[in-house]
Amino acid sequence: MWEKTDPIKLPTSFGDFQMTVYRDINTGEEYSAIYKGTWTKNESVLLRLHSSCLTGDIFGSERCDCGPQLHETMRLIEKMGKGVVIYLPHEGRGIGLFNKIRAYKLQENGFDTVQANLELGFDEDLREFDFAGLILADMDITSVKVMTNNPFKVDELKMLGVKVSERVDISIQPNKHNKNYLETKRVKMNHHLNEQLV
Repeated sequence: MWEKTDPIKLPTSFGDFQMTVYRDINTGEEYSAIYKGTWTKNESVLLRLHSSCLTGDIFGSERCDCGPQLHETMRLIEKMGKGVVIYLPHEGRGIGLFNKIRAYKLQENGFDTVQANLELGFDEDLREFDFAGLILADMDITSVKVMTNNPFKVDELKMLGVKVSERVDISIQPNKHNKNYLETKRVKMNHHLNEQLV
């Protein structure tokens, strides 16, 4: 069971969007859809599934590439004139903010992102995308051009019955704080990242 708000106008520094918030009545978790433009039933729509990242999205942390990826997506949607960001409550790949900060501390002591999650007793990625599938169905989207470097997201969308017509690269120039993080995603999580960049 879920419910949603009526859409609102969302003017941003990247362009003018609309926003609807969906709520899972069973869990209370809230999911945001930020979008622009209209599409036909079978049109392939530009999509990013973006997991919440308080440190990167809000505080501008350079330990990850989350904030820049979100902003680059919004810039591209504005340029293309249509597209969707589904913002998911998946902090720390699903382990929550408290445990994400604990994992960061382990990383400061030499663990990589995967090792830190495992050390805390979690799998490397706990995210589930079923609710994103419900949102896409509600928005009449059956085919997507998904902006991601993560093959896991592509596989999850296909399992939900969503056609993935294209995977759009969203590589961000690394910095000295996230170089090892990006390398771990490339090597251990099979992300499509340019080896020369990381």
